[in-house]
Amino acid sequence: MHTEKLDGENNCLSKYGVFARSHAAPAVSPWTASLRQFWQLVKKDLGSLEIFLENLYAIHSIAYKNLESHFYVFGIRQDNRWLSWEETKFYAAILDLPVVPEIAVFQTPEKQDLFEKEVLSIVSGPGTLAPYDALTDLPVTMEGIVTRNADGYDCTDFSNNVFKYVRKGHVKTDQHWTRNWKRARLNEGGSYVDY
Repeated sequence: MHTEKLDGENNCLSKYGVFARSHAAPAVSPWTASLRQFWQLVKKDLGSLEIFLENLYAIHSIAYKNLESHFYVFGIRQDNRWLSWEETKFYAAILDLPVVPEIAVFQTPEKQDLFEKEVLSIVSGPGTLAPYDALTDLPVTMEGIVTRNADGYDCTDFSNNVFKYVRKGHVKTDQHWTRNWKRARLNEGGSYVDY
């Protein structure tokens, strides 16, 4: 299945804390503050679940006009297994967190060239959350897609079950976004985690 790749920070919630891409130390950045507050409410309920999400609280190169939440779940790991997409949606709903936008569910492609054409066609289109360039305010195409096996799979088999494509040139900033970051605006009335 294809899901939309969003331009944010990869965060993980586990019973041990909130982590950024590396699990070397818990996240302490200002753009993870509301996520850490949310974690305080759910940490005892996580058990062996690790919730991976795209943190859009701080704007990177792409901002979004239809942002209903700052946090979108894209995967859940339990013990040494990535859960199926249906299980991922189930647990995300229990936590009242949205999942990243789904683009398409399909059978394993038989021809690589057709698959590549499909991917390029998808990423040349608009994103579900109405992405725009954070510097120019002009509409842009989606950042990319993540293609994953909709079924669960073992962590050791990750590279055979997940494919990510990010369009060339989506990063437009001269310096890293963390230096002068801004909070992403949400749609009024959206159901979101923010404290």
